[in-house]
Amino acid sequence: MLSFVVTALIIALIAAVLGFTGIAKGLAAIAKLVFYLFLILFLISLVIGLINGF
Repeated sequence: MLSFVVTALIIALIAAVLGFTGIAKGLAAIAKLVFYLFLILFLISLVIGLINGF
């Protein structure tokens, strides 16, 4: 999941440099959404792991 975020950010940066601002904004928004989703899932799994004692 994080590899998708990194790939989307790299493509967004390249698109921004080349002047495709609409594509860059869209990819950056998608990457941000997936990153926050990953972060939430990570925190949930961390809390569950602490409750269960790993």
